[in-house]
Amino acid sequence: MPQTQQPSSQRPTQSSPQRSGMKRGGSPIIMIIAVIALLLFGGKNLFGGGNGGTDLSAVLAPDNSVYTDSTSGYTTSTSHTTDTTTTSLGGGAADLLSGLTGGSSLSLGDLLGGSWYQSAVTGTATSGTNTDSTKLNTKVASGSRKKYTQLLGDGEDTMTLMVYMCGTDLESRGGMGTKDIQEMLNATFGDELKLVLFTGGCTGWRNNTISNSVNQIWQIENQKLRALKKDAGSASMTSPDTLASFIQYAVDRFPATRYGLILWDHGSGSVSGYGMDERNPRSGSMSLAGLNSALKAGGVKFDFIGYDACLMATVENALMASKYADYLIASEESEPGVGWYYSGWLTELGRNPSMPTTELGKSICDSFVSACAQSARGQATTLSVVDLAEFAHTVPAKLSAFSKTMGNLITGDGYQTVSDARNGAREFATHARIDQVDLTDLAGRLGTEEGEELQKVLRSAVKYNRSSLSNAWGLSIYFPYRSASKVDKAVSTYAQIDMDADYAQCIRDFASMEVSGQAATGGAASPMQSLLGGFDGSSFVSPFQSSSGSTGGSGDMLSQLLGSFLGGGYESADFASSFFSGRSISDEDLTAYISGHVLDASALVFTRNADDAPVLRLSQAQWNLVHSVDQNMFVDDGSGYIDLGLDNLYTFDEQGGLVADAQPAWMTINQHVVAYYHQETWEDGDDWRITGYVPAKLNGDRVNLLLAF
Repeated sequence: MPQTQQPSSQRPTQSSPQRSGMKRGGSPIIMIIAVIALLLFGGKNLFGGGNGGTDLSAVLAPDNSVYTDSTSGYTTSTSHTTDTTTTSLGGGAADLLSGLTGGSSLSLGDLLGGSWYQSAVTGTATSGTNTDSTKLNTKVASGSRKKYTQLLGDGEDTMTLMVYMCGTDLESRGGMGTKDIQEMLNATFGDELKLVLFTGGCTGWRNNTISNSVNQIWQIENQKLRALKKDAGSASMTSPDTLASFIQYAVDRFPATRYGLILWDHGSGSVSGYGMDERNPRSGSMSLAGLNSALKAGGVKFDFIGYDACLMATVENALMASKYADYLIASEESEPGVGWYYSGWLTELGRNPSMPTTELGKSICDSFVSACAQSARGQATTLSVVDLAEFAHTVPAKLSAFSKTMGNLITGDGYQTVSDARNGAREFATHARIDQVDLTDLAGRLGTEEGEELQKVLRSAVKYNRSSLSNAWGLSIYFPYRSASKVDKAVSTYAQIDMDADYAQCIRDFASMEVSGQAATGGAASPMQSLLGGFDGSSFVSPFQSSSGSTGGSGDMLSQLLGSFLGGGYESADFASSFFSGRSISDEDLTAYISGHVLDASALVFTRNADDAPVLRLSQAQWNLVHSVDQNMFVDDGSGYIDLGLDNLYTFDEQGGLVADAQPAWMTINQHVVAYYHQETWEDGDDWRITGYVPAKLNGDRVNLLLAF
C-alpha cells in the first residue's frame, strides 16, 4: 500500500516500525468499510458490528488464553483476617507483597492497568499542544474566596490525611491496594501527620492483615499499620453514609489544622461517579450527588480532595468539591493501575507539615508520572491540581456564556460546527463511551470569543498539570456524542450539584439533534445485507432518496419518518428520553437541518480504480459529514460469519477516493486469528500512537487485551 497521502487515521504501513510478536494471518475475508458519520449518527457503525457486540472467543487459541505465563493470570487470594490490635507489616524494610498469592510477580492487571474500563493509551487523530508542564502557577485570580484552610507556616501545622481505600478487583486481582499501603509504610513522618485508612470493598485482600469480610479503620504510625477499628461494619463503601461516617470519625479522633481526603478505587467520571464495592456490587457507584451528600454530612472543609481513581478531574466534580475543599487533585484520563506513588510526597509532607498545598500537589503529580513511566510504560498519564476557590469564582459565568453561544449554534444552523469541535476535542476513555472531553480543548475548537474567555479561566484555575497526552489541560466535561443514553442522568445530577443550567440545556439540544439524525437515517443497521449480497451498494437506500434516485428533494420521506419518531412511534432506548422532549429546537427546524446535512448511504459503493483497488468516492460535501472511517472485517467459516472487528487501514488516491485495504489478512497472536477492535489513532508531527483491544478469555474470565502501537 502506498504511503502517500496517508490520512491521520491510518495505521503506519509496512515500512513503518513493526509491532512485536504479532502478524497478519491469511484467511478468506469479506471486507466492509464502515463509514462512521459521527456528525449525526452518534459514532455508531452504519452497518452494525459495534465494539464487542459478539462473543468472539471462538477465534482465540483452543484453550481460550492469550498468555501462557502463569504469573499473569488472575487469582483470588485466600481469605485473611487478623485479630491483633497492632500489626507490623515490615516496618518499611520488609515487603508487604510477600503476602500476595503467588509472590510479588506482576499480574495481568499490573501489565494492563487497573482502570475500571481497562483503558490504555488514548488519543484523537489531531495534532495539538503537549500540556505536560513543570511550571507551577501560584497566582490566584482577584476576587476568589479566602481559602478554607489557612496554613500557620513554619512547621506549626498538623495534618490529618484520610485515605478511603475501596480495594475492589484492583486489590483482589492485582494487589494494587496492598502495594500502595506498602508505599505509605515506607514513608517517614512524625506526629504532625496522622495518616488514617478506611479499608473494605474487596473480596480478597492480597495480604495477611486486612479483612475480606468487614470494613476496617487503620492508622499508619512509625511505619506500622495499627488497627483503630477492626470491625467498622459491612456497609457498601459507595454509600454516602459510609464515607461521611469515616470523615467524622477521623476528624473526631485526630483534630488538626488541615485535612486531606484521598478517594482510592475505580472512577468513571461525572455521570457515573466514583467507586465500585466488590463485596456489595449491587450498590453501584457513588454519584457526584452522593459525594456531595457525603462531604456535606462529613462536616469538614478540606485542604484538598484527591482521587487515586480514573477520570475524576472534571468540571462537574470541581464545581461540587469547591464547596468542601480548596484544591482538587485528579486525573482526566484512566489511571494506570499502579496509581499514585505515596512514599516520596508523604515523606516530604512529614518533613514540612506546613508545605503549601500547590507544592504538595505538584509533588504528588510528579511522583505519579515518574512511577507510571517505570511501571506502566506506554500508558497515558494525566494528573492536575485545581484551585477550587478560583475555579468557583471565575469558571461558572464563563461556562454559562460559552454554553449559550454553543446552544445558539446548535439550534440555529451551526450544529455541524459544534459537532466538528466535539469530534476533534481530546476525549478520554473512548472505549468506555463515557463521553468526557477536555473542556479547554473543546472551547478553543469552537472558535468563539466566549470559548477563548473560558479557556483563559480554566487554564488559570489549573495550577499544575502533568499529561502525556496533547490537548489535555486538566479538566474534562461530559458532552454526549458516542451515546445519548446518559443525558437524562447527567441533567439530573447537574440539578443536584447546582451545575450551570445553560450547559444542561446545551447538551439536551445537541443530543436531540444527534438522535434525530440517527433515526432519520435508520440508525445503526445490521451488516447482513452486505454479507449476503448487498455489497455493491444496491441495498442501501437513503430515507432522503426520492423515487428518481436523487437525494434531498422534497423531504417527504424524511418528514414522514421524523413525524413518527417525534410523535413517539420510534422505539429506542436512546430516544425514549426526557431530554428529547426538553429540547429548544422545533420539529420543523430540526427536520429542515437534517434534510440538508445527511450522508447519502446509496453513494457508499466501491468501484475499482486504475490500480484495480477498491475505492469509495464521495463528493466533498459528503466527506465533510464524515469524521472517521474504520473497516469491519468478517470471515466466512462455512456456517456463518465471524465478526473480526474493526481496523483503520486505508489511504486516499490522487483523485480523493478512499482506497480500502483489501488484503485477505488479519491480526494473529501466537498463530491464532483474533478479533481486533481499533480504538483511536493519535498523531502529532512524526509521533503516532494507535490503540485497540482484543476480546479474550483469561482463566475463564472475559477480558480485553489492550494493544498499543
